[in-house]
Amino acid sequence: MKAKKKLAKKVAKAQRKARPTPPVTALKGWQQISAFLSQPVSVAQRWAKDGMPLKRQGRFVTATPEELNKWLGREVGCEPVQVATADLDLSRELKRGLAFVRQQKKL
Repeated sequence: MKAKKKLAKKVAKAQRKARPTPPVTALKGWQQISAFLSQPVSVAQRWAKDGMPLKRQGRFVTATPEELNKWLGREVGCEPVQVATADLDLSRELKRGLAFVRQQKKL
């Protein structure tokens, strides 16, 4: 009997882990923004002083992943940039990046 309960707990835990996380619509606070950018909080705060798009809501700062991706693309040199997430197709992004570089060589 105990083995069945233990197995049921393991299955329930695995199912909770397997659930896809909902897409992030807004990042709230320096920790979430810096985690999205894969940078320390101090770097995110420095980038905010340099023009990174943020909205201040009371004592909190918020940003959307779409705005941050667009801003990163402008900062990198006009190539559209996409921060890697769990649901991002990396092979498609690699092909897109290579096509962009080839197009720039032709110009």
